[in-house]
Amino acid sequence: MHGEKNYPHRKEKSHLDIGLPDGTGDTVYLNLLERHLQDLLVQELPDFILYQSGVDVLATDQLGRLSLSHAGVYARDKLVLSLAKSMGVPIMCCMGGGYSKQIKDIVEAHAQVFRLAQDLYF
Repeated sequence: MHGEKNYPHRKEKSHLDIGLPDGTGDTVYLNLLERHLQDLLVQELPDFILYQSGVDVLATDQLGRLSLSHAGVYARDKLVLSLAKSMGVPIMCCMGGGYSKQIKDIVEAHAQVFRLAQDLYF
């Protein structure tokens, strides 16, 4: 899942590409993620997941353009982490993005995925 009109303008193709319009927001984003992620994991049966938990999806981000709320990013992280745990697939979270003018938005969004992982796994 990626911003269709966002950088880079010429994107690599994979076997599952979901280009999202500017201003997608929580509801559409989360519905698409929920609809596709479990099927993808069942189909691929990965040995591990490298989760790019980027926060440039936030509405306050100057570059990301997808307009998710902090609650939406939390729901995304919880969905991904919970699914990995329920399937017994190890997961590694990597930070990415973060171009909000308010640094607290970036820090909070990055920190929440690790707090959530601690709550779910320990």
